[in-house]
Amino acid sequence: MAPASRPSSAHVRAKRRRRRTEILHSALRAFRARGYHTTTLEDIAAQLGIRSAALYHYFPDKDAILYACHREGLAEVERILADALARYTTAPERLHYAIREHVRVMTDTLEGSALALEVSALSPRRRAEVVAERDAYERGLRDIVAAGVQSREFRAVDPKLAVFAILGAINWVVRWYRPLPDGSTGAVGTAELGKHFADHLVHGLTPP
Repeated sequence: MAPASRPSSAHVRAKRRRRRTEILHSALRAFRARGYHTTTLEDIAAQLGIRSAALYHYFPDKDAILYACHREGLAEVERILADALARYTTAPERLHYAIREHVRVMTDTLEGSALALEVSALSPRRRAEVVAERDAYERGLRDIVAAGVQSREFRAVDPKLAVFAILGAINWVVRWYRPLPDGSTGAVGTAELGKHFADHLVHGLTPP
């Protein structure tokens, strides 16, 4: 009898990536429910129905999980910024898209977790890296607002203050957003929520 074929390395890597993603989202749900500091590795593992020892095959500690969650969110918003510049030509369209998609990241990708407020919990090296990438994203949004001011598509606002207000509003979503137990979000879905935010925030910058 021929020996059973072993799984291909590509299959193993794909399976490992899926499990890693499952762990990150389990962690995000736990962080949302309990807060980062009171969440334990046992809490994260319990949501997946596995033992906490299994997590060490993927992450050495809770700090590494938090860092990976940040990196996942940052990769998404960096892609959003690039897509906004590639897909649209006007500043209002670019900003509207960026806000809409950023809200989706906060509510879907990051599971409504207050991740943006937990940067200080990271180790110094990881915190510096996350802050640098976050600042680069913020500068990209400022450039869009500044271009809109120059083209007179936006009022003569301070781009830095305008972006601070926009990001503050988006980050605050996690303080009140809660998905329902069945995974839905009630009367307003996440896509519609992002559109509402974008409509209000972009409209606040446009001339009367």
